[in-house]
Amino acid sequence: MTTHLRPATAADAPLILHFITELAVYEKAEHEVVATVADIEASLFSAASTATALICEMNGEPIGFCVYFFSYSTWLGKKGLYLEDLYVSPKARGSGAGKQMLRHLAAIACETGCGRFEWSVLDWNAPAIGFYESIGASAQSEWVRYRLAGEALKAFAAGDTSNASPVAKNVPPAT
Repeated sequence: MTTHLRPATAADAPLILHFITELAVYEKAEHEVVATVADIEASLFSAASTATALICEMNGEPIGFCVYFFSYSTWLGKKGLYLEDLYVSPKARGSGAGKQMLRHLAAIACETGCGRFEWSVLDWNAPAIGFYESIGASAQSEWVRYRLAGEALKAFAAGDTSNASPVAKNVPPAT
């Protein structure tokens, strides 16, 4: 079977949303997908987009996708490549498509002078963790990822910290 990667186009927005939803179902978070086809079109294919999507095809049929963007490391003084999502449909798992996408992204990182290639994985996703470790990736367990989203993001941006945890309310301001 032949797999091929190609840049996604705006016409792929419905397919990308379909893959995003399948990934969210697998990650037990389907209820968190609020993106629409229009959102995907605007966020991935507008002139101001900072992310890039690739479609993986097997024998001409789409079987997966990945979305990545460039980050920056102050410690390295270089940009990095961050993989936001990588998904291979169940029927194509074990075909090497996931490894092909990761290798392609690693090559992009090398070609563009990135100092690192990073991504996140849910701590319960043993198959993915095992796969990532098999290609030489290592967990960064000393770092804890934080997120501000939705109403908490809007409230904080507006200066409202009434919903902050009691511990956070006692933290002195950064200088």
